[in-house]
Amino acid sequence: MISKTQINKRLGKKRNPELRQTIILAKAKSLLELGQKLTAPTKKQARVNVGELNELDEKSVIVVGRILGQGNIDKKISIAALGFSEQAKEKLAKAGCEIKTIKQEIEKNPGLKGVKII
Repeated sequence: MISKTQINKRLGKKRNPELRQTIILAKAKSLLELGQKLTAPTKKQARVNVGELNELDEKSVIVVGRILGQGNIDKKISIAALGFSEQAKEKLAKAGCEIKTIKQEIEKNPGLKGVKII
């Protein structure tokens, strides 16, 4: 596990203001696992296709990375991610999924209860 001090050191390297605010909020809520994934190098962030979301059993998912549009989804889930491709947004909206940012998910559910972090 990573400490808040190490998250602060990694935060100094991030230049995206929205990502910085999300990391600060995660750290303030003591979500250190999420903070560690958010401060990791961009190359290590997940790239998940819409079709892969069908395989998950959870109703709410946080993807520390980007959702891409390959595949189809046929169930309603709540998805929070750093970014969505346009094609992915269209497919998720068509399936009735709730799309939001990670920051919005933390504000709505501070303990991240019932949420799987990918």
